[in-house]
Amino acid sequence: MALLRGAFTAAPQAAVPTSTLCPRSTAPRKGTVLAFDFGLKRIGVAVGEWETRTAHPLTTLNAEANAERFARIGALLQEWRPVELVVGLPLALTGEAHALTQRCRRFAHQLEGRFGLPVALVDERLTSVEAEARLREAGVRGRAVAAAVDALAAQRILEDFFRQQA
Repeated sequence: MALLRGAFTAAPQAAVPTSTLCPRSTAPRKGTVLAFDFGLKRIGVAVGEWETRTAHPLTTLNAEANAERFARIGALLQEWRPVELVVGLPLALTGEAHALTQRCRRFAHQLEGRFGLPVALVDERLTSVEAEARLREAGVRGRAVAAAVDALAAQRILEDFFRQQA
């Protein structure tokens, strides 16, 4: 899964890194990172640390109205004090943009504008499918899968981001 930074208006290019939204220093990165698995009904959230490059599922935001979504995200930012945000960018299996891609880019751009933190986009193809499979392998069934899948997908997005930064 490729890291896709910046260029919200340009067509996504699978497996090709683009420029960053916010300039990054060459100093070692430190601090907390929050990742988001964007969806129209739910947003999965994961948290990780630069020092350990580990990620953990955090929560799923069940809100469709933007005001409520951003209020909840703002509360998470207050609690966790991240230095950077990561958003999973949904692409078709072929790497092409689809209906949700532009909505997700807009969401990432709004995060950057509202909270003033650097935002990176990461190709999220198949993260939700993988998360569902992991949950089922662990014996999780029914509504519990739906409740956990988005946060687990956000964890995978953040793990991919850390791996790509090595």
